[in-house]
Amino acid sequence: MPSYQMLTAYWSTNELTTNGVILLNMMGALVLGLLVGYERSYHGRAAGMRTYGLVCMAATALTVVAGYPGAWFGGGAEHGLIDPTRVVQGIVSGIGFLGAGVIMREGFNISGLTTAASIWASAVIGVLVGLGFYLSAIGLSVLCAGSMMYLTRVEAWLPSRHAVAITMRFRAGFLPQEKALRALALARGYEIATGTLMVSGDLGKQEWRFVAIALDKNSGAPLTALAAELNNFDGVEGFQLTHARN
Repeated sequence: MPSYQMLTAYWSTNELTTNGVILLNMMGALVLGLLVGYERSYHGRAAGMRTYGLVCMAATALTVVAGYPGAWFGGGAEHGLIDPTRVVQGIVSGIGFLGAGVIMREGFNISGLTTAASIWASAVIGVLVGLGFYLSAIGLSVLCAGSMMYLTRVEAWLPSRHAVAITMRFRAGFLPQEKALRALALARGYEIATGTLMVSGDLGKQEWRFVAIALDKNSGAPLTALAAELNNFDGVEGFQLTHARN
């Protein structure tokens, strides 16, 4: 085929129509991705509207392109039927790396899980748009955004127990007792979670890390009160308190 004919093939009516369909799908996916990402951006998360919009739009583009193999390379190359499920598998695998990048762990405190899950959901929304399931894509976008905005209120209403990650550094020569520590926690409305106690030592000094869980929703001294007590606790050289969340 002469070069000018190859060039015009890319601008044929069929090619322009196909590109128009792909562009419309990408624009719709961008809007839905921005809808989900707004909640994360509003709450100051690292992954915001742009991240979600790009993920959703790119996932849609890859999915839609797989549905038009006859229009590839200006329609001048022969291709067999493309299996869209392989494209979806590639998208899901690739998003896993992006999601892992927003998950952070510091001791017992894990953050970013909700953001990672919602990024993965954003890719699924893009796949749904690419496959033509527009109503399902809109529904998933609304459900994702609604879950992140309103489920925290449901969680606050349901019976729950908050947890506190505690690190205690003891002075040299001081030997803390686990039984006494558990009794002190119980007196303040907490119990030490089973299997969370970690003990380390260096130069005669011990450091204990554990998670204390409130006995019920209304029990458990606040962090400021715990900090005031630990500041005057005999044998404690330093400490760190933080809400154990994910």
